[in-house]
Amino acid sequence: MALLAPGLPDRQAAVDCTRLTATCAFTFGLTGYCSAALRAHQRFVAPATVYVAYNAAIITALFVLAAPWGVRAAAAGVAVGGALMVVAQAPSLWRELRRGRGPTAVPAAAGPVAAATLQTAIIWTVLLFALCRQSQVLIERFLASSLPAGAISHLNYAQKVAQMPMVLSLMLCTVTFPVVARALAAGETERARDRVERDVVLAGCMVLLGTAAVIASAPALIELLFQRGAFTARDTATTASVMRVYAVGLLGHTLVGALARAHFSLARTTWIPCCTMFTGIVTTAGIGFLTVGTWGVHGIAAANATGICVSALLLLRGMGPDTVPSRTRRLAGQLGRLVAAAGGATALGALCEERVGQPALAVLASGAVVTVSFVLLGLLLRAQPWPSALRHVTGKLRHAR
Repeated sequence: MALLAPGLPDRQAAVDCTRLTATCAFTFGLTGYCSAALRAHQRFVAPATVYVAYNAAIITALFVLAAPWGVRAAAAGVAVGGALMVVAQAPSLWRELRRGRGPTAVPAAAGPVAAATLQTAIIWTVLLFALCRQSQVLIERFLASSLPAGAISHLNYAQKVAQMPMVLSLMLCTVTFPVVARALAAGETERARDRVERDVVLAGCMVLLGTAAVIASAPALIELLFQRGAFTARDTATTASVMRVYAVGLLGHTLVGALARAHFSLARTTWIPCCTMFTGIVTTAGIGFLTVGTWGVHGIAAANATGICVSALLLLRGMGPDTVPSRTRRLAGQLGRLVAAAGGATALGALCEERVGQPALAVLASGAVVTVSFVLLGLLLRAQPWPSALRHVTGKLRHAR
């Protein structure tokens, strides 16, 4: 804690919470392995339940232990929740393992030594990519620890709320990741390309709709969720403004998640995601150090958004014949039209939010205006991916019959 958060005046609570949650280094990793194995077998229900178990453990721990332990109760809930995430998937994974079947991305002709070497190299590329991406949080907390009390909380609240559209949009890519991997392993590059492009546009559409809603209704949304107890109106204003800055980078976060999956679908080592993420981290750190003294938490949020967008652009640029041969210009054009539609919807939703006093009504009214205007502007700009996606699903259903 002395190294990562040097500005904290009293680090003991942070030390205790870190020690309580340290078990997650094992349980979260095991959870990810179980989820990947189940998704490779087209089993998505059990992986989808892990966060229900995780959050239930945190909420229960807060109710039971908040009085004697304070904030340490939340850390204890995280530790227990990490174990429950594994338990939630164990029965389904055990059934799949007993069946003794499963796809492999390594050619059958490869020997065991060559296969093991290839798999080890692939794992290292994924690990280093994840390390670079998660270090964004460390950089932000390091910079915010020297700011006045509450700065880290403002960043955390803003990020958790703003990330919801990104999480929902990436569910689509998580489900189709095994499909892309199998298509590439079978040499069906055109099928993989079409699937990746469609997923990126659909995910971009979903996250931009969520981004527009978050930016437009930010003050009312934060007030509705958090303004009670020690969370004052001043905290609401700061968190809402930080969330609006942070939300600018949500499309970048989504593209990094979607495009990295496409790169890692290849049955060979690729360093493109790791290198692009490292470049984004350097950008985040550089801008953060330059702006934190002047802009505070807003400078940190702007650094996050800029860094992740740099990584997303580099990943998109890295899609080519050696990876998934996507049509970059066409993809960028579709995303650009969606961004324009989201910008117009954001402006209209913000105007609506300002004219409604009650927070709950303001969030609902702003969300409705954003949704309708985003759809209409998207159709006007020919940016909506839903018609082609609907035709694809209809074709699949007809084929199944």
